[in-house]
Amino acid sequence: MLKAFIKKYFTYFSYFYAHLRSKIFVAFALSIAVGVLDGLGLAMFLPLLQMIDGGEGKGEGLGNLDFLVTGMERLDIPLTISTVLLVMVGFFLLKGLVKFMEGYYRIFLQRYFIKRLRFANVDLLADYSYKSFVMADSGKIQNTISGEVERVLGAYNSYFNAMQGACMVLVYILLALSVNAPFTLLVVGGGALTNFIYSSIYKKTKSLSRKLTRSGHGFQGLLIQKVAFFKYLKATGLMEGYGRKLKSKIQEMEYRHRKIGVLNALLNAIREPIIMVIMVAVILVEVEFFGGSLSLIILSLLFFYRALTYLMSMQNYWNGFLANHGSLENMGEFMAELKAGKEVQGKDPVHEFKNSLVFEKVSFDYGDRQILDNISFTLTKNQTLALVGESGSGKTSLMNLMAGLSLPDRGEIRIDGQSIKEIDRRTFQRRIGYITQEPVIFSDSIFNNVTFWDSPTPENKARFFEAMRKAAVYDFVVGLPKQEQSPLGNSGIMVSGGQKQRLSIARELYKEVDFLLMDEATSSLDSETERSIQENIEALKGQYTIVLIAHRLSTVKNADRIVLLKDGRIEQMGTFEEMVHGSPSFKKMVELQEF
Repeated sequence: MLKAFIKKYFTYFSYFYAHLRSKIFVAFALSIAVGVLDGLGLAMFLPLLQMIDGGEGKGEGLGNLDFLVTGMERLDIPLTISTVLLVMVGFFLLKGLVKFMEGYYRIFLQRYFIKRLRFANVDLLADYSYKSFVMADSGKIQNTISGEVERVLGAYNSYFNAMQGACMVLVYILLALSVNAPFTLLVVGGGALTNFIYSSIYKKTKSLSRKLTRSGHGFQGLLIQKVAFFKYLKATGLMEGYGRKLKSKIQEMEYRHRKIGVLNALLNAIREPIIMVIMVAVILVEVEFFGGSLSLIILSLLFFYRALTYLMSMQNYWNGFLANHGSLENMGEFMAELKAGKEVQGKDPVHEFKNSLVFEKVSFDYGDRQILDNISFTLTKNQTLALVGESGSGKTSLMNLMAGLSLPDRGEIRIDGQSIKEIDRRTFQRRIGYITQEPVIFSDSIFNNVTFWDSPTPENKARFFEAMRKAAVYDFVVGLPKQEQSPLGNSGIMVSGGQKQRLSIARELYKEVDFLLMDEATSSLDSETERSIQENIEALKGQYTIVLIAHRLSTVKNADRIVLLKDGRIEQMGTFEEMVHGSPSFKKMVELQEF
């Protein structure tokens, strides 16, 4: 039974403790201090009541709290209404100070926790392997890192408010026990009965929270696709239909939010009536059956009204925690998935590519499906290599292996004689320029796009303009009204496809890389723009190790070597002339393109 209790209420404590450590206990200590000071201030009502009734205010019946009165006597403080009131005010002033400290520290912990959580997600996602990423649910990633974080903060606040409420209840019960033990036990029993009322609401709230999190994943997935395919949906008149799909998901989310809200409203509505029913019932039992002293009952009531108020608050906060429980559960699962999919890096850094990149009988799988089989070749420094073949032949997967995005399932890849598994691939990837069919353009200025937000120092500006010249986009940029500070808009909407591609090439050249990997870098452009960019790439030949993936064979004619892939295997390798004369498949491709 104790094990079940700990699992139910303290499982998530370890999750929060992992982020906050001993800071949690400071927060609890401040909460307990607030309760103790409040209780001591309330205890001063007993001698005050005795004085009002004509007594001497000796505090009989204070039990273990009689040190308050004896302490005043030892300090030669006369027991008068004025002094008792002043001591009472002193306790409450001190309580106010500690309460402020507790509130300030609570806000500090909230922001510290959320910062740690966001940082952890950013770091884990940065270390997430590419192979795991392509198999993951993009909607879940987007929703968890953005929207779910705030709901996790809500779970954190509710959980610790509930735990702090429990501390306060414990403080007031201990104070009440020291004054009137039988009365205390009666009230505690009555308070425990309220859990039966709350338990069914807890279960419903927890179930709704999990469903709400799943709905959030679905909504974010649909939203990502709407932004990505905006042009297509708009041009084909499908935007309205897709909007209905989004609206249905929003309705589903709002329905669950509303149901959770109704349950919270119910808890708030029954809170005070339950407190009063318990208090009245216990007073009647104490007076009628045990003949309890009214003055002791009044002091105990002060403690118990506080205790029951915190008990009901604790139960409300616990329901609030359960309302966000699905998000907390999802966050834990998500971070576990990121950790499970973390890249395993080698230890040796790569500062420069010096000699060769070698594939030795490399095979690569996605699940049960083999993508590449027994691939062997050598790429030497400053050589230009072209990968050709039908769609699905494994060209992009092979380039991904070259970039260290994935590791071979069998075989070996060596960089300057060292296994790719032994190196820190992040340092190797900093030596790579990667240019895709759809250029990566950020919604910012040209300078920030190319320099990746480097400071505009004279040295960086000189590098920037040199990259502009190499990518043959210098004249275009300096001809703009704002030159390098010109905005590019969402996904580079302010410039043409050819200019976007040139700017993406310039970014890679600005980085001072050894490799230029180009995956269908010109296939989406018109012939004239393609030819112009192809001339830019030709001008870079011999300065960089260049790997091209191309369907248009005109772009690979001058490559030092061409690799023809078919069904994940190398069918033929050689120069363009050697391939035309030695490979019937390649010769047929050339003829079909009327090259």
